[in-house]
Amino acid sequence: MNKLLLSTAYLAPVQYYSKIAVAKQVHIEHYDSYKKQTYRNRCRILGGNGPYDLIIPVVKNSGVKTMVKDTQIEYLTRWQDKHWRTIVSAYNSSPFFEYYRDDFQPFFEKKWKYLFDFNSSLHELLMDLLELDAECKPTDDFIREFEGVDLRSVILPRKEELDKQFHAKPYTQTFNDRFGFVPNLSVLDLLFNVGPESGSVLEESFKL
Repeated sequence: MNKLLLSTAYLAPVQYYSKIAVAKQVHIEHYDSYKKQTYRNRCRILGGNGPYDLIIPVVKNSGVKTMVKDTQIEYLTRWQDKHWRTIVSAYNSSPFFEYYRDDFQPFFEKKWKYLFDFNSSLHELLMDLLELDAECKPTDDFIREFEGVDLRSVILPRKEELDKQFHAKPYTQTFNDRFGFVPNLSVLDLLFNVGPESGSVLEESFKL
């Protein structure tokens, strides 16, 4: 998989990074229309009561389609505090949470104006922590025909069956004793539970 086209994502799922782990060049769509019910502004983690979605509120432009690059984050509620408290509650006892917590906490204190910029900054951190070396860059315009693998309409919440090359490799999760293995959570779940071996799990989750 040399060239890959993906949508932007908030703390994207394991499926998303399993593709990047085997790619050489990754393009992140910058000019598509913002759509609800996608990973653009949501991630799924596993807490003591089961899987839970964290959703970033965005500014709504009534009756007007907004491009992802222009989508602004809304701060009328203290969603950053809520997300961080939920993450801490879910992963405080996981093996590698203390090791990584200082890397992630600032993202829930500083305010970004645009969703794409916030996601991109988190993505850069994740690429570093996961030790992935694919070249990632935003698109210069909306891509209609892509000379590579286009996964913009494939990696979607609860649509893993659309992706025949993703087979989640099980790993030990914090609440395995309650729920068994829950696949394709945010890559945060993988990182906090597996740590430096996360890259290997990502590669083994990609099947031809």
